[in-house]
Parts: sequence; C-alpha cells; structure tokens
Amino acid sequence: MIKAAIIGTGFIGPAHVEAIRRLGFVDVIAVSERNQELAEAKAAELSIPKAYGDYNELLADPQIQVVHNCTPNHLHFEVNKAIIEASKHVVSEKPLAMNSTESRELVRLADEAGVVNAINFNYRFMPLVQQAKQMVAKGDIGPVHTIHGSYLQDWLLKETDWNWRLVPELSGDSRAIADIGSHWCDIVQFVSGMKIKSVMADLVTIHQERKKPTVEMETYSGRELQPGEYEVMPIGTEDYASVLLEFDSGAHGVMTVSQCAAGQKNRLSFEIDGADAALSWDQQRPNELWIGHRDTPNEVMLKDASLMHDEAKEYAHFPGGHNEAWPDGPKNLFRNVYGHLNGTRPGGDFATFIDGHNEIAICEAMVKSNQERKWVDVEY
Repeated sequence: MIKAAIIGTGFIGPAHVEAIRRLGFVDVIAVSERNQELAEAKAAELSIPKAYGDYNELLADPQIQVVHNCTPNHLHFEVNKAIIEASKHVVSEKPLAMNSTESRELVRLADEAGVVNAINFNYRFMPLVQQAKQMVAKGDIGPVHTIHGSYLQDWLLKETDWNWRLVPELSGDSRAIADIGSHWCDIVQFVSGMKIKSVMADLVTIHQERKKPTVEMETYSGRELQPGEYEVMPIGTEDYASVLLEFDSGAHGVMTVSQCAAGQKNRLSFEIDGADAALSWDQQRPNELWIGHRDTPNEVMLKDASLMHDEAKEYAHFPGGHNEAWPDGPKNLFRNVYGHLNGTRPGGDFATFIDGHNEIAICEAMVKSNQERKWVDVEY
C-alpha cells in the first residue's frame, strides 16, 4: 500500500480522498488543516487516522510518500515547494501557483528533486474525452480547422454571491479564466494535440461591486441578506471572458467562459471541426460524444468500451449504458499517477507541473491581451 496524505479539506480535498480510495492500493493516512481542531474533525469525518494542524508536521511524517495539495490558490506555491523539499511525490490542484515565475520555479524544483508531480486536470480522463483524442490522432476527422466552445457556470450570478475566489490576493489576477478557462484550454489542447500560440481576449466584470456577508450564511440556504448583514466590496476580476485563439498548427478558435450564466451549473463543452468530420462533447452529458458529418447522418456515440479505440478503452470501467461522470476523472488520473509509482504504468499519461505552468502562461497572456486590447503571444 502506498501511503498518501491530503493538505486542505474544502470541496476538493474529500473528492481526492474518495477517488484515491477507489484504487484499492493506496492508503490515505493523514490530513492537514489550518488548525489542529479542524484537522481532527476532518480526519474523524473522513476516517483518516492522523491529523495535523500544521502541514509542515505532516511533511515530516516518514510514512507519507505522496501528498495532495488541495489548499486555496494563494497557498499552492509555498505548499508545493515544501512538499518537494520534503522529497514527497506531489499531486496539486490547479492553478499550480499564482504566476508563471512561481510555476516555472516549481517545475525546476520538481525536476531537480526527481519527484513524481501531477496536476488535477481531471477532465482529460473522462472516457469519451480519451476517445475524442484518439479519433483526432488517428485522423478520423481529418486535419483540424477550428475549435470552439465554452465553460459556463451560474454560482456567481447574483451580486450577493460571495467566495474567496473573488479576492485577488487569494485567487490571483484572473478568476473566470484561471478557475475554469484553464480547464477548457487544457482539454482542447489535450484532445487536439495542438498548443495555443496567441490570444485576443475580452474580459468583463459584470458585478463591479458585490455584497460580502458579515454574518454566517449556510451554503445554499436561499436566505436573502438583510441591510446590515453585508459590506459592499469592489471586484477587480472577470466574471466573463471571450477569447480568440490561434494554435501552433495554424488552426483558430474561440473560448467563452462565464460564472454568471443562469442555469448552467458546470457546462464545459467543446467542438472540434475537422476537414472530414466534427466532434463535440459536453461535461454535463459526459457519456455522449457527438460526431458531425457532411454527407451522412450525424451520430451520437454513447460511452461503451467495446466501441472505443483500444487506447481509450481502459478509461471506461463499466459496460455501455452504465454512466461514468465527474468523480471518475480524478480516479483515472490518480490510477495513472499511483500506477507509475508502483511500477505498473510507464508514466507520461497524466498532466504534470509543466502542464500546470503552461496554463498559467496562457492565462497571463489573456490578461495582458485584455489590458493592451491586442493579440498577445503566449510566453511559455
């Protein structure tokens, strides 16, 4: 059994724990939180034996071989650096760091330390995303002409919606692009095999001010804030963005992201238009892959390993008609990482710190493009 630990237990930390445990050969033995009381409460809740109120104490535990960094964005660099310096293998949430200077440093440190490093671009590992990648690579749709799509959410639709990601000191200079646009950019580059070369971005802050609660508000309670229960806060990061893209192949595309799109809960979707056919996938309908044709009827391929390319079959763990969805993405990613660690997989089949750095470089180019109102090359 490989021994793993989790630093940070908000929404994503427990999702990591669940996905790791499904592997069957990894034991989550420790958790760290911002204080000992919270760490012990979370450890009890998740049935994890060890609790640390200081992540440095966790990193000193000789039993732990792999550490998952699930902390808020502003802590990613210092925590990832500390994990590497402790000679532990590391799986980090994105963004890898707050800027490309930090992320470039982490790539260097991880390489010098020789530790396995991964970043949780989990959407790559959905079965039909893997199928789409193989269809592009094998020429099933012909040369790629254009790529377009969006990542839409509604959780910040109202001016009373509040989250730490609205604070640049905690989340970074970009929000919608860095938070969800990074996933979209990663998945289309992964599927197409192309790299984003240049961008032309339009970023919009829909709510210039938001009402931050000054009272304890239960999530999804639906209770309206009353006067005196909030303070008005200026907002400097984008709620919405549309970005024109140029890829290194010469293909072009466009991405739209929004966290103020009513009714869209977590809709990551893309369409890749090739010379012979097109592919379209929607994360909210993950077991369907639309295949578009000009001279024959269009198709909708349902997830079924028996119908998939050989290289994609191993990402579908249940028979056709038995749906696989969001939790299965990180499970497949962690299988690849831990399989590499125990010698059953060759490696090279998961996103690394290099991928995390590249996404930050793309995000910075988009922010710069919006500021300068012109096309900007990505400085990887």
